[in-house]
Amino acid sequence: MKEILDAVLAPDSTPADIAATRLPESYRAVTVHKDEAEMFTGLATRDKDPRASLHVDDVPLPEIGPGEALVAVMASSVNYNSVWTSIFEPVSTFAFLERYGRTSPLARRHDLPYHVIGSDLAGVVLRTGPGVNKWQPGDRVVAHCLSVELESADGHNDTMLDPEQRIWGFETNFGGLAEIALVKSNQLMPKPEHLSWEEAACPGLVNSTAYRQLVSRNGAGMKQGDNVLIWGASGGLGSYATQFALAGGANPVCVVSSPEKADLCHRMGAEAVLDRSAQGYRFWRDEHTQDPKEWKRFGKDIRELTGGEDVDIVFEHPGRETFGASVYVTRKGGTIVTCASTSGYTHEYDNRYLWMSLKRIVGSHFANYREAWEANRLIAKGRIHPTLSRTYPLAQTGQAAYDVHRNLHHGKVGVLALAPEEGMGVTDPEMRARHLASINLFRDAADAAAAARPPARTGVAQATEAAGVAR
Repeated sequence: MKEILDAVLAPDSTPADIAATRLPESYRAVTVHKDEAEMFTGLATRDKDPRASLHVDDVPLPEIGPGEALVAVMASSVNYNSVWTSIFEPVSTFAFLERYGRTSPLARRHDLPYHVIGSDLAGVVLRTGPGVNKWQPGDRVVAHCLSVELESADGHNDTMLDPEQRIWGFETNFGGLAEIALVKSNQLMPKPEHLSWEEAACPGLVNSTAYRQLVSRNGAGMKQGDNVLIWGASGGLGSYATQFALAGGANPVCVVSSPEKADLCHRMGAEAVLDRSAQGYRFWRDEHTQDPKEWKRFGKDIRELTGGEDVDIVFEHPGRETFGASVYVTRKGGTIVTCASTSGYTHEYDNRYLWMSLKRIVGSHFANYREAWEANRLIAKGRIHPTLSRTYPLAQTGQAAYDVHRNLHHGKVGVLALAPEEGMGVTDPEMRARHLASINLFRDAADAAAAARPPARTGVAQATEAAGVAR
C-alpha cells in the first residue's frame, strides 16, 4: 500500500506510474462478520452499538472483472446504510450478498463470510477491467453507489428500475470504507478539484439521493417558489435538500431537533426553521395512535413561516414517526416524496387527506447515473457544497457510525482511508478560496457544539460500553 500511496501523492505521477504500481494481496477494510449477525438479538435498535460490530480487517484483494475498476480509496464517509449494516437491521446484509452471489459466477465473489461496507469514496483509479474505455489509472474520481447489470430492458429508461439494481457497499461487497474498493466503471465521476479527499467523498450518496428526490422529474420536480418541508434539514440528506431548495429558488421549511441545528440552517440561508424539540410535537399519543391535533398545530406553525401557505413538497425520510403529519400538511395537489424510513417502515396516514386533496406520494431511491452526475457537477461548480462536519481515521469507523446512529453529528461524517491527513487532494485552490466559508460551515458548527459540551468519556470507557452491549 505504501507504493500505491507514494505514487498517488507524488505531484508528477503519470497514468503509467499508477498503472505500474504493484497491487497488494490484501488491504485494510471495515467489515461486518457473518457469524456475528445475531450479536444484537433482543436489544432495542437504539442500544445496538456499531462500535461492537464493525471491524478493521485485512481482506484479500478481489479479482477485477469486465467493466470494473479498482480504486485506491483516499477517503470515504458514513451513511445511514452503514449504520443499518452494522446493527444488522432491517435484515442482515449477508442475505443481499448471498442473493447477488447466485446471479453469476462473477457475482459469486461477493458472497463471503465478511462484508466490506461503505457507499462513498474519493480516490484514484488503479486498474480497469476489460471493456473500460472512459477511465484509466491515475484518474482522480468519486463514486456513486448505484450498481446495475442492465441486461433487462426495464432499466434502460431509468437505470434505477433495473431488476438487478443494487446499492454498492450495502447490497454488494468491496465497498468504500477501505483502502481499495471494487466498483463498476459507470459508478465513477470526476473528483471536484477544489475539494479535499474527505470533502469530495462525503456528498456522493446523500447528494445524489436528494437531487433525485427533490429536483429530478423522477422525484418531486421542484420549481421556483415552492415551499419545501425538509425533515432533518441539517442532517446528511436534509442538508443537501436545503441547499437544492435554496439554489433552485424554492423556500425550504427546515425541521431540526435542536437550537444549534436551527442556527446551522439559518447560516445555510434558510429563513423558515422549526425546532421540533422546542415545539414539543408529539404526533403519536401512544405506540398505536396518532394525534391529528398535533398535525394541525404543526401545519399552523408552518403557515406562520410561509405567509399563510401550505407546503408544496415534503422531503420525507423519517418514516413512521412523521409520515401522517407529512401527508396532512402538504397543500392540495402537493407531493410527499420519500426515500427512507429511519424511524420505522410501517407508515400510517389518514387517506382522506391524500385522495380528497389530490396529493401524491412518490417513492424515490438513490439516483440513476445521469442524476448522480448532475448532482456531482453542481458540487464541482461550487453551487452545492459538502456538509462534512467531522472526519475519523479508518480504524475509528465504528465510532463514526455510532455518532450517526445516535444523531450526534451535523451533516456528514467522513473517514480517512489512505489519505494520511485531512486537507489533501485540492488541485484548484483559487476556487476553494472563493467557497471556503461554505465548505467549512458544518465543521465550524460541529466545533462550536463540541466546545459547548462537557468532556466526553474516554475511548477506553466507550470501548468497554460497546463490549458490554455486544455481550
